[in-house]
Amino acid sequence: MQLYPVYPLFDIEIAKGLGCHVWDTHGTEYLDLYGGHAVISIGHCHPHYVEAISRQAATLGFYSNSVENSLQVRLAERLGKACGYEDYAFFLINSGAEANENALKLASFHTGRSRILAAGHAIHGRTSLAVEATDNPKIVAPINQNGHVTFLPLNDLDAFKAELDKGDVAAVIVECIQGVGGIRMATAEFMQGLREACDANGTVLICDEIQCGYGRSGRFFAHQHLGVRPDLITVAKGIGNGFPMGGVLIAPKFQAVYGQLGTTFGGNHLACAAAIAVLDVIESEQLIDNAAHVGAHLLKRLRTLAENNPAITDVRGEGLMIGIEYAQPIKALRTHLVKEEHVFTGTASTNILRLLPPLCLTIAQADDFIDRLERAMAATC
Repeated sequence: MQLYPVYPLFDIEIAKGLGCHVWDTHGTEYLDLYGGHAVISIGHCHPHYVEAISRQAATLGFYSNSVENSLQVRLAERLGKACGYEDYAFFLINSGAEANENALKLASFHTGRSRILAAGHAIHGRTSLAVEATDNPKIVAPINQNGHVTFLPLNDLDAFKAELDKGDVAAVIVECIQGVGGIRMATAEFMQGLREACDANGTVLICDEIQCGYGRSGRFFAHQHLGVRPDLITVAKGIGNGFPMGGVLIAPKFQAVYGQLGTTFGGNHLACAAAIAVLDVIESEQLIDNAAHVGAHLLKRLRTLAENNPAITDVRGEGLMIGIEYAQPIKALRTHLVKEEHVFTGTASTNILRLLPPLCLTIAQADDFIDRLERAMAATC
């Protein structure tokens, strides 16, 4: 039996990692500016994280959600204090797509409606309703094209208001910093106006913080830069630092109904141990402040580079979520970065390098990346 091919792969196998570096099976060291697609929040193989998972695995790896799990309670309390949403409830699941799927379902239960508004270029997942709310026809199968979702341009408040005023919208779902969509950023004016319009029309506001959350933007959540308070907040990726996990933060106005939501593996003992360890490290090592500080330095250096190189048309982002837009496709540039300069980055579209490093990235590592990027650009741009 062979693996079903779903991604084009570099002919590299990563065998180990530490902090912001990984090594392949031949011993070659790489600077990781991709973080396994924004998943690695506290760095690869952090000793506290490794010890916490190992200790839990040796005690109890899993039991069902039919019994109490004090680790879930502890995680919810810790997360509430860390992000400032202590009055919200927390539903634990396994992935970002699952988080968005359940958030949209909750909004529909709460309002009795079935329409959704989403932003152009949005990526909310690959499961049923989450993929229908994803603005990429290539990954939306005919079975998922059910007419629930209307896509509107990000930051076009008038367009969103016009749809909301029809009074039949269950939810608006927004990434305040779009990841796969190209590091496109919602404005404070848009998000605050959207909050007011949702309130006026009885519509649920969902912020998808799966990629931009968990400290990546230099605040715990990206929407906290914009002065809004969503009804539902979805999280995944950085919450487990590689352990599959997701969740929905749920405002107090939602009434829980037994049996309405459910999960087999969500919030299992190993996952909760991993997530608690992540919060331990984020807090003890002040990684959110580090993301803001190092991210500002990296953005400044990249913008200086752009001023002197017309190949770069824009640099944008917040904290350690950065997009570098080029005037031409970047396949050769990214390949050169990996093969010759030994740096992993992400991409968006055909011409945007996407930087999603672990939140422990240092100034020295950021400067090292700039040096490697300049050499790669000289060779390919």
